[in-house]
Amino acid sequence: MSFRIALTGLNAASTDLNVVANNIANSSTAGFKTSRAEFAEFVTRGISAAAVDQNNSAGAGVQVATVTSKMTQGNISYTGRPLDMAISGQGFFVLNDNGSRVYSRAGNFQLDREGRIVNAFDHVLTGYLADANGNINNTLGDLRVSTAELPPRITSRVDVGMNLDAAAAIPPISPVDPADPDSYNFSTSLAIFDSQGTAHTLTTYFAKTGSNTWGLAMSVDGTDPAHVTLSSPTLSFTSGGALDLAASPQPMSVSVDLAAVAAELGVTTGSTSPLVFNLAMTESSQFGSPFATNSLSQDGFASGRLSGVDIDETGVLFGRYTNGQARALGQVALANFSNPQGLSNIGDTVWSETFSSGAALIGAANSGSLGALRAGSIEESNVELTEELVSMITAQRNFQANAQVISTADSLTQTIINLR
Repeated sequence: MSFRIALTGLNAASTDLNVVANNIANSSTAGFKTSRAEFAEFVTRGISAAAVDQNNSAGAGVQVATVTSKMTQGNISYTGRPLDMAISGQGFFVLNDNGSRVYSRAGNFQLDREGRIVNAFDHVLTGYLADANGNINNTLGDLRVSTAELPPRITSRVDVGMNLDAAAAIPPISPVDPADPDSYNFSTSLAIFDSQGTAHTLTTYFAKTGSNTWGLAMSVDGTDPAHVTLSSPTLSFTSGGALDLAASPQPMSVSVDLAAVAAELGVTTGSTSPLVFNLAMTESSQFGSPFATNSLSQDGFASGRLSGVDIDETGVLFGRYTNGQARALGQVALANFSNPQGLSNIGDTVWSETFSSGAALIGAANSGSLGALRAGSIEESNVELTEELVSMITAQRNFQANAQVISTADSLTQTIINLR
């Protein structure tokens, strides 16, 4: 009997050593969670109460009850790679393994040839998808980083905020002539964009026409102001210097004859369709202080190529483009479980859902019980080498002790055999 009991001890100690060896071997594996062998007493039971007095049984050895993972936070290490991600807190990355969902804490990701975000085993990162305008919806799918150019956007609105000097004199020359500074008081310029994303310089000229009124004229790329039509080419101010919105409704409509502009410049390429946009000057004023442009903006832009990717703590994936724009490409999804230790370790530093783990609760990072994402970083394994080395010595001693039991039992048996 002692042989069999000691043999179970040898098997248990061997399993313990295997678990410790696996922990040590994966001490540098990103997202790895250390494991622990748990043991239980093994007792044989008779077929009837009289067969064996269970209270006085010496036992039948030891058995491996289970091997559990320690789901604690590992250290977060900065890598500088934009697609590397670490979870600070609870949760797992959701990955697509050929149609099956698997889960991982390892966030060392890269792009494949199709632009999908994948790990070293071609598991595709799952997240919430974004539409062409960068709006994130509730649809889960494979996250991609498209290298296609960002289409241009035609200018549809221009906002101007400025102060026109109330002490300015009425220009001696009329109408406005961009080539003659004596025909206007002030001017300001900004770039606007046509339907093909070509930039044009829009210059606005202000000529005082009365104590509280100003005339407006616009020129595109230095051409004749006659190519630009304004629905209300006059600005009126109250005696207090505020824009009179009753006399000067905002916004006003502006139409640019790009065909005439191109003809004057002798340009044969680019868009020739009329460029129509709204001009809002609500924040403008007429005070007794020097002319100043306080705000100047428009909503158009040229096409742009992808220049970089950023990920915020909520997992939103932003694409940065050479035209200065940024657009959401998707949002990383995380999953949590009622019992993370119930997950099944299937290798490649990923787990699969089981009945014991409970169903996956999927959501955005940094929401609910889910942790925040740290871009440009990875989570190191949570293996404590000092603990593992002590556990290795303990397992070794246990193995040696059980081997000694076998040796002692063998000596006793040999003694009995030698009795005469």
